[in-house]
Amino acid sequence: MSNSENGRRIIDTKGMRKFFPIRKGVLKRTVGYVRAVDDVDLFVNENETFGLVGESGCGKTTLGRCILRAIEPTAGEIKYQKDDGTIVDINALDAEELRRSRRELQLIFQDPYSSLNPRMTVLNIIGEPLVCHGLMEGRALRERVRELVELVGLDPRHMERYPHAFSGGQRQRIGIARSLATNPRFIVCDEPVSALDVSVQAQILNLLLELRQKLSLSYLFVSHDLGVIQYISDRVGVMYVGKMVEVSETGELFETPLHPYTEALLSSKPKPDPRLRSTKVIPKGEVANPASPPSGCYFHPRCRFAKEVCKTDSPPLREVRPNHYAACHFAGELELQSSAVPTTAALQSG
Repeated sequence: MSNSENGRRIIDTKGMRKFFPIRKGVLKRTVGYVRAVDDVDLFVNENETFGLVGESGCGKTTLGRCILRAIEPTAGEIKYQKDDGTIVDINALDAEELRRSRRELQLIFQDPYSSLNPRMTVLNIIGEPLVCHGLMEGRALRERVRELVELVGLDPRHMERYPHAFSGGQRQRIGIARSLATNPRFIVCDEPVSALDVSVQAQILNLLLELRQKLSLSYLFVSHDLGVIQYISDRVGVMYVGKMVEVSETGELFETPLHPYTEALLSSKPKPDPRLRSTKVIPKGEVANPASPPSGCYFHPRCRFAKEVCKTDSPPLREVRPNHYAACHFAGELELQSSAVPTTAALQSG
């Protein structure tokens, strides 16, 4: 994919793969692989939120963790551009270099309940990255934690409390503060609002947007919620069975999808007005098995537009329109539904 966006790429992956071995028998011999991430190219620009969406099990969380090497990728390049402009391949770093890179590359976990140590105070939880990297201790550490607690909208007087004393939204704020402790530049947000009430989700999303502007952060935002993705993302990537099937700027993807799978996802998104009517596009069959995917296009057994070429040839992710990529042999030729919502005037005239 060409870099036609404003700014420079902070993350640029090529040929990213993560295969998990399937072992059977007494000797635990490898009899196959689960293709969790299958040859994915992706880039994130500075001060950008790249949304990653797809059904559960499509590989989006695995991809995010592979980029950080929280999970070791099977193959691929992960280019990271540092603040001084130098580019390193995260996948080629040794243990010590990778440890140092953790200061600039962080992760916000999905579950605010299990991601915080119940035996540690807020002070210790948020300060732990600073201690692990040998950056601060004593009074300076405490002042830095106080600053972070205030930054995410919590009361510094509660720094000595334990996680059980906080609500789900407050716990997620603690997790966000922890991820900011070492002044990172790139953060993978692994479904950070999926475990929260809807009203609290909006608060956390607004906080993330505010922090991005204030601290010049870049996000890879993983979610299965199309509404959340549409609200927070500048660009969106759609994954299906380990592969990237469409990438575009957010507005264009929701208004003019190019891949039949994206169309199906968007048609399932609830409309905010009861007067709106749309025909749901429900793909036939079941999601392909990543341990034994079909030949050609992985989506072809479920696609209403599939032809013979779809069964034999895997479509590359290609630029069909400016900055709009799709992995479909017939992208740009199909008439697909969008999720665009008419204006109030249009509804009234109808």
